[in-house]
Amino acid sequence: MPWIVGVSGASGTPYAAAVLRALLAGGESVDLVVSRASRLTLLDETGIAFRDAHWRDDLREWLARGADGKPGTFDVDAGLDAVRYWNAGDLAAGPSSGSYAAKGMLIVPASTACVAGVALGLSKDLLQRAASVTLKERRRLVVAVRETPLNGQTLRHLVALDDAGASVVPASPAFYAGATHIQDLVDFVAGRVLDAAGVAHGLYRRWRGELGGASAPRDT
Repeated sequence: MPWIVGVSGASGTPYAAAVLRALLAGGESVDLVVSRASRLTLLDETGIAFRDAHWRDDLREWLARGADGKPGTFDVDAGLDAVRYWNAGDLAAGPSSGSYAAKGMLIVPASTACVAGVALGLSKDLLQRAASVTLKERRRLVVAVRETPLNGQTLRHLVALDDAGASVVPASPAFYAGATHIQDLVDFVAGRVLDAAGVAHGLYRRWRGELGGASAPRDT
């Protein structure tokens, strides 16, 4: 069964790329939904135009790019066969139905508009509909919200998602893992998203209760 990965329009497309790479490297299948707003963010942050007719080529270019914008940083060709892409406007797509088998859903990054839509059950596009289905079927939903500051309305929406069974994972990098590069900070957030989903990975060095461990070699 696949993991559904929804990419909304918040800034933070490197977080989504890191999550996708880790899922594919771990042998997981992915159903990908890229919102219309996220295409604008992706174009702005990477210069990549994500096109329905050429989604595989565009996805390959995106996932190969490092968080610092350097192209060709990662080799991703081997895993792309495990990705199935669904247009965000296709409300008849597989993930729109509870009978469609999936392990759960990760929304990364999640904009405040996406958070509101899921919390209120609006289902205005496939991303929101798939999230609503995930909640009603009692599957894992991880929402990696990327916004600051957070106003009261968004906080109430996040509490509603928590009450409904979702895991809210703010895109907040930590520094105890010994980050030396922007990719390390991105991978930390991606790793915490995968932790919340119960997916094994080696994206960051875990805390072991020892001060000064940031200078120790990272886990492999």
